Amino acid sequence: MTALAGWENFYVIVGSSAGALIGLQFVVLTLISQMPIRQDLSRAGAAFSTPTIVHFGTVLLLSAISNAPWRGIISAAVAWGLVGLLGILYTFAIARHMQAQTLYQPVFEDWLCHVVLPAAAYATLAISAYATQSHAYEALFGVATAALLLLFCAIHNAWDAVTYHVLNRKPQQPEPENTGRANRPQMPM
Repeated sequence: MTALAGWENFYVIVGSSAGALIGLQFVVLTLISQMPIRQDLSRAGAAFSTPTIVHFGTVLLLSAISNAPWRGIISAAVAWGLVGLLGILYTFAIARHMQAQTLYQPVFEDWLCHVVLPAAAYATLAISAYATQSHAYEALFGVATAALLLLFCAIHNAWDAVTYHVLNRKPQQPEPENTGRANRPQMPM
């Protein structure tokens, strides 16, 4: 387990960053939820917002796995491998959601940062898990690379979503004027 001991500070920093950014993402989503609802918003959320939280959560999970008191590195590698394989499957689901939603037409940057780079990060996790038995030192760098790539993709995607919603706000509809006595606010007596 001495191989993982040198990575404690790295994963404390990366995991703490992911945890803080998850909280910030929830604040942003709460503020955005106050905006007028558009058609197909739930599909767009499944394609763009939910994966951002999942990637932040994965980085936090990788930090926890890497700092857990395992008896051997193989146990940690099995956990990384499962996370990697599940992540690859999840990126296929993200791609399907991106194609199904109609609110926004994804461009190259969206495909790169929502599908290609996360899939590469999850594949790196799976490959690192497999390589741990024969190349433990290099495998640990693979896991760290995957964690950072997911963190940076999630940061990019969160920023992209916020700027999209801020710059593409629809003006709110004016509220109809109250025209009857029954609709007027009551004065306290």
